[in-house]
Amino acid sequence: MLEGIVRESSTKGAVKALRRDGYLIANIYGKGFENINAAFKNNDYIRAVRNKESLAFGIKVGGKTIDVVVKEYQSHPITGDLVHVDLQVAPKGYVTDYLVPVTTSGTPVGLKNKGMLHISKRRLRLRGAIEAMPAALVIDVTEMDLGDAKLIRDLQAPAGTQFMDNDRVAVVGIIKAK
Repeated sequence: MLEGIVRESSTKGAVKALRRDGYLIANIYGKGFENINAAFKNNDYIRAVRNKESLAFGIKVGGKTIDVVVKEYQSHPITGDLVHVDLQVAPKGYVTDYLVPVTTSGTPVGLKNKGMLHISKRRLRLRGAIEAMPAALVIDVTEMDLGDAKLIRDLQAPAGTQFMDNDRVAVVGIIKAK
């Protein structure tokens, strides 16, 4: 479980001091939940997000244990380091929209025909309760050849969820390499 501290001050000087000490600035919010300004050790946060087994993961801030989902993050434009993260509280049974990452499995036939796998949508918006959300949407691309694409309408939504993006949007495709 990821442990963090509650930030007493939101001033520019206090935020800079926390970042200098290796902390990642975070805001935690949700419907019917009082906003919390928090900070996590940067390396601990990255480790927790990479090792999570579901979309939601647990954190402990100010004596409270909360399940949260990463809603948005900001990175430094030059170094790529995380600067800020927004975490949304994920209460059980509450239906809302979540951004679920897209991953692929298999090796496409089109790669042998001088094509490239192009993932055009890295995350898809699904509506449902947090219990029904998968950790990632896995798309099998083994049968795809040059010029083929998988649209949202070609995918099967997990039980208890539905896609909120337009069904004509391409998710992955095989394009010609230059």
